[in-house]
Amino acid sequence: MKFKTAIKPYEAAAGGWGSLEATTRFVFDSKQVLKNMRNLMRMNKAKGFDCPGCAWGDDNKSTFSFCENGAKAVTWEATRRFVDASFFAQHTVSALYQQSDYFLEYQGRLTEPLRYNRSTDRYEPISWDDAFALIARHIKAMDNPDQMELYTSGRASNEASWLYQLFGRMNGSNNFPDCSNMCHEASGSGLKRSIGVGKGTIRLDDFDHADAIFVFGQNPGTNHPRMLHSLRHAADHGARIVTFNTLRERGLERFADPQKPLEVVTSKAGTISSTYYQPNLGGDMAAVRGMVKALAETHRARVAAGEKGLFDEVFINAKTEGMEAYLAAVDATEWSHIEKQSGLSEQQIREAAAIYQSAERVICTWAMGITQHKHSVDTVREIVNLQLLFGQLGKKGAGLCPVRGHSNVQGNRTMGIDEKPSQAFLDSMAAHFDFEPPRNIGHNTVEALEAMLRGEVKVLIALGGNLAAAAPDSPRTEEALRRCGLTVQISTKLNRSHLCPGAEDALILPTIGRTEQDIQASGPQFITVEDSFSMVHASEGIGKPLAETQRSETSIVASIAHAVLGSGKVDWLALAGDYNKIRDHIAATIPGFSDFNAKCEVKGGFYLGNAAAEFRFNTPNNKAQFSSGSLPASLFPQLDVEVPFTLQTLRSHDQYNTTIYGLDDRYRGVYGQREVLFIHPDDMAAQGLSAGDEVDIETLWNDGITRRVSGFKLVPYNIPKGNLAAYYPETNPLVPLSSFGDGSGTPTSKSVPVKISLSPAKSGLRIA
Repeated sequence: MKFKTAIKPYEAAAGGWGSLEATTRFVFDSKQVLKNMRNLMRMNKAKGFDCPGCAWGDDNKSTFSFCENGAKAVTWEATRRFVDASFFAQHTVSALYQQSDYFLEYQGRLTEPLRYNRSTDRYEPISWDDAFALIARHIKAMDNPDQMELYTSGRASNEASWLYQLFGRMNGSNNFPDCSNMCHEASGSGLKRSIGVGKGTIRLDDFDHADAIFVFGQNPGTNHPRMLHSLRHAADHGARIVTFNTLRERGLERFADPQKPLEVVTSKAGTISSTYYQPNLGGDMAAVRGMVKALAETHRARVAAGEKGLFDEVFINAKTEGMEAYLAAVDATEWSHIEKQSGLSEQQIREAAAIYQSAERVICTWAMGITQHKHSVDTVREIVNLQLLFGQLGKKGAGLCPVRGHSNVQGNRTMGIDEKPSQAFLDSMAAHFDFEPPRNIGHNTVEALEAMLRGEVKVLIALGGNLAAAAPDSPRTEEALRRCGLTVQISTKLNRSHLCPGAEDALILPTIGRTEQDIQASGPQFITVEDSFSMVHASEGIGKPLAETQRSETSIVASIAHAVLGSGKVDWLALAGDYNKIRDHIAATIPGFSDFNAKCEVKGGFYLGNAAAEFRFNTPNNKAQFSSGSLPASLFPQLDVEVPFTLQTLRSHDQYNTTIYGLDDRYRGVYGQREVLFIHPDDMAAQGLSAGDEVDIETLWNDGITRRVSGFKLVPYNIPKGNLAAYYPETNPLVPLSSFGDGSGTPTSKSVPVKISLSPAKSGLRIA
């Protein structure tokens, strides 16, 4: 496959005609035009299916309830192309490993269970029964239950996730590494410590009532485009949208609504951000600290003058504790430290503080630009501190909004996919099923990979996802997979993880997708998912699966559990035959899910509630907690060398998580390629380099391991000096497995210390 490569700045707004054109192109490329048009009209609708892409909420108002990247996800799944045994008869695993991630997934849907044959270096057919028997044999041969790792993707349904955690715990392990460990773990950890709930406190319609929305570290135009509708609507109604993001992103600047014909056929577009700040990578905590410092000065001056202060002292005194220690930490933080770390001037920060001060109702929202740093938990808590000072919780148009990634990653955690389950959750499972679950803390993703590298893992089962491409330190991650005794990949499409088979055995188990009919013993089934706003939706696919040999994730998990544990305590196969029975068990074991099956009939889904939004703080003293952490003295305390550049890994526009839909990044002006490095023009000149030059990028770390990628073309971009950006998974080899967030364990993919040097040959890249 050849692609036209170019760098050409994109002048149009996000959305608009460009979005419609891209959507149409992907629909036709699927070779299933009518099927996919029907799918798109049923996506995010009652009696339809929930988008398999992001976790943004449904407004239940729009005629078309999908975005460009949601359409890509659906058409990518509903394709005529397929991968079966005949495909592997033509391609060895070693040869496929040399191909790109885009090539692998473009081959189509997996249609039959396969087992790796090491002597031929090919996957070969295996029956479902033999596959389950093989898994059971490996698990029963383990020396202890913690020799198994149960990885989960955010795509898995509530029903499959709940069944999966029950199987793991009945088998004796809390090893549930999942994709949340690599993205929003800091949000859950920070929020839980501050307000007692690891979820956002707002509902989707709060955006309609906010006076100001502070957006930190996210690119909704690519990662959750339906958020642009909410931001645009808020801006049109007078809300000030203040963005803190290292790169200038088109979706945060201007947006033309594809559902408004006038905006599609003309240059009409709405402004998103009224103010846009570009902090250094890792500088958001310092920026918020500076805002509080400025606001505290004004508050104290007013009080000293006998006027009403800025802070909500009634709320603070009744509902919080720790403010004095926090403000002392703020007072002790010098403006010089704030400016250096944030990369913003005192004047800019005071401007942002003034906007905050003028707003009665404020939402703070963030994503992985906040959560993938060493001090991410403290940064999340700093944002909470700001909101607590002004009582910006529990009222319409105000609150905290971490924007989750994959469509059910929040639901997975609610269902018990958690290496650190609460004792209350374990007690509930124990009482309902009359067994004693393990009480120890299990492995997160980084810990699981380290255990694999030590040769301690006999079985890895991956419920979706692409761990080899998603995790950091790619060569070490791939080696970790190969050191497992057995690897089991439950997947819809071919990916990098399949090409890193376990040392003894490897299985690929093909599953149906979110868009497809799920027919079990009792008839058609639906599943449920939870979005970023704690809304639970029913989802029922409408398309016919590509092959009869594909099975649902729920059915696969149940069959593995049956093969390993039998049906003594749980009739796993009966649950797989009727998902209503699974939901009855969920209702009996997880708070908020009483009458689960009846609630699934509610149009638009039902709200789980949020204790913190109701001023019930599940903290040791039942009050919201101010955090008094200091700004880090350095973003890289492990290093004693000067760090010339800090790199963040990010997605292109034709990408969702590790799935590469195409090789364009339209909004950033990149076409037909992915090995590019975004850099400030002055940094490029200072290095004696020019646009289009190819460079090597090397990590500066202290473990003696060389981490380098080569041949990345320089692209001048509006990014602060000293900061770089490049796509993952291509730059995942640069992220050390040993570099992760304090209190979260999340890889520091947004703050990688690197240097760059000219590659042996220069590129002929055309820059227009």
